[in-house]
Amino acid sequence: MPASDPKIIVALDSPGSKQALKLADQLDPQACRLKVGKELFTAAGPSVVRELHSLGFEIFLDLKFHDIPNTTANACAMAAELGVWMVNVHASGGRAMMERCVEELSGFGADRPRLVGVTVLTSLNEAELKEVGVSRSPNEQVLLLAQLAQSSGLDGVVCSAQEAQQLRQHLDDSFLLVTPGIRPKTSDTNDQKRIATPSEALESGVNYLVIGRPITQAENPRLALLDINNEIQLAGH
Repeated sequence: MPASDPKIIVALDSPGSKQALKLADQLDPQACRLKVGKELFTAAGPSVVRELHSLGFEIFLDLKFHDIPNTTANACAMAAELGVWMVNVHASGGRAMMERCVEELSGFGADRPRLVGVTVLTSLNEAELKEVGVSRSPNEQVLLLAQLAQSSGLDGVVCSAQEAQQLRQHLDDSFLLVTPGIRPKTSDTNDQKRIATPSEALESGVNYLVIGRPITQAENPRLALLDINNEIQLAGH
């Protein structure tokens, strides 16, 4: 199902470029974007992003930058030089860091990547947050960091679908919500603890769905992608 703005971002959590490119060959760049994360980027480097671009895909570079403001901003600029569609930073890095990244990316004009902030990892629950000194609930922490990201000039945040409805009540409609932990009803939850189906997530106000294993480990990844896009379409999204 071709789309001018595909809702699905397929997570290429591959151990190397050969596997990633083989999988990308089975997908349609009109029906999805691709996410390159730490595992693949560490193994294959910037070249894999260029190779995926050559196949027609837009890339979400998911490296979750978190450092002092200048270092993080320079890393975002290098991502922009690569021509990625989206890049992310940890919102817990603070206002100065995020504002510096926004300032750096503004120099790329219309070609700049979308900049989103990571709030609370979807693998974490309330008990685990308390272990690292966060006394707020996941919902409260996500809202605090999302509001900080918006006021710092970011384009959106990465969040769980379970927080999306709350965020939509407090954030601008144009503020993007990017959601991992998406699983069709027939899929295993794996290591994600705060999950939702594609239709549930979009109904909650999510803009983009990050989906990995239900597509990448399917017997026919292209068909799995088509099925999820059809589910989205039938649900009126």
